[in-house]
Amino acid sequence: MGAVDTPPPASGGLGGNRGTAVLVLLSFAMFIVSLDQYIVVVALPDIARDLGYSARTLQSVISAYAVASAGFLLFGGRAADLLGRRRVLAVGLALYAGAAFAGGLATGPGALLAARAVQGLGGALVFPTTLALLNTTFAEGRNRNRAVGIWGGAGAAGLVIGVLLGGFLTQVFGWVAVFFVNVILAGPALLLTFVVVPRDGAREKRRTFDLPGALSISLGVTLLVFALVEGPALGWLSPAILAGTAAGLLLIAAFVVIERRGSDPLMPPRLLSNPNLVTGVVIAFMFMATFGSVLYFLSLYFQDVLGYDALRTGAAFLVPTAVVVAGSTTAGRLVTRFGLRRSLAAALAVGTLGAVALGLAISPDGSYVALVPGLVALSIGDGVVFTTMFIAAGTGVPDRQQGIAAGIASTGSGAGAAVGLALLVLVATAGLDGLSGEQLRIATAEGIRTTMFVLAGGIALTFAVAVGRCPTPSPPLPAPVPHQTRRC
Repeated sequence: MGAVDTPPPASGGLGGNRGTAVLVLLSFAMFIVSLDQYIVVVALPDIARDLGYSARTLQSVISAYAVASAGFLLFGGRAADLLGRRRVLAVGLALYAGAAFAGGLATGPGALLAARAVQGLGGALVFPTTLALLNTTFAEGRNRNRAVGIWGGAGAAGLVIGVLLGGFLTQVFGWVAVFFVNVILAGPALLLTFVVVPRDGAREKRRTFDLPGALSISLGVTLLVFALVEGPALGWLSPAILAGTAAGLLLIAAFVVIERRGSDPLMPPRLLSNPNLVTGVVIAFMFMATFGSVLYFLSLYFQDVLGYDALRTGAAFLVPTAVVVAGSTTAGRLVTRFGLRRSLAAALAVGTLGAVALGLAISPDGSYVALVPGLVALSIGDGVVFTTMFIAAGTGVPDRQQGIAAGIASTGSGAGAAVGLALLVLVATAGLDGLSGEQLRIATAEGIRTTMFVLAGGIALTFAVAVGRCPTPSPPLPAPVPHQTRRC
């Protein structure tokens, strides 16, 4: 199988009818996939009661999606480059919708986790494909920055609106509705894909799909993320964790050997020499391990400590939703004006202060009003960083490799989400065993408070990475230099 030619960039920026239609569809698809990551968060207590999850195993409902998604994002990105981006987007949306329907019909933990894993696989196809289509539709620079800003705003909004919508649906219709709503959303997106996205072009016969490399890295990453996610619950020295870790490392080692010997490797070595892509991947991992875990803990704080019901918990996320969307949609303009390095550094600094403020405001008898300053600051950082890190990852990458570049960056974010949540749950639940009633409520608040301070430290570390790794722009050259890579 060979590579697929991509459509020419939209010369008219966001104004052309075709470009605008593609942008709207890709942003909507990104919104759907992001929505699913946290739409079940508010429904977790009800799911636990109906299906028999414990406090320590409940996070597996989130992690099942994250593990499957993280493992197959590289596969999805490369498949988009070689098999056709419209085809891969359609398959991803179909898997996503079908798994959501199965999740709504689940009657036990096993069936639900299987459905969540298949949803993660669908998301792993959709996520990098939407970004690759975006980066090949709009020319690098101002137009692409604005387009990625809108796409990022839709994705960031999906993460937070998922909590709001999940609260409403759970309160009115029960937890099964948070799965069935995805079918309603993904179905029309699947049909519009064949109308809006241009047909996949002719394939390059000389290029092949590196199936051994794709399978080895996908399974290797999946097993390692599984070990990191389930290690705290099963025990780090348990047979399942040790076997998963060993098998994952062996598969990744096999992937390295396969890539070195392959004539058309899954991950072209020259791609990893792009400093913007490497910086984007590192920041994506750390972003999702920190910012990406906040919604989970705030939802538990609202319900288990402050006693909010599902609907009120969803409403509590209205403020951060508005701020995240505003930050994401303006991030493209900030990058165009101030550059990647300054935009990332400023957003991460504000996010660090927001996490500290939240930690100081959280208490067993706290109030929502006390949380607002921290929520606003953290959401500003969240929105701007979410968009900016993906702008970085696509900068200086050839069109024919945008899919795998998007897969690499999104793999970083997916792995960060799974690993970060697993480790932070361990921090938040330390000392809760054997407690009940008021003692459990107070200890839960203290655990979440400590977690926020750990999050602040993680965001501060991400700030250091952004300042240290993102290259400083070079002085303007007197004449254009062919093949020069644009830098942060």
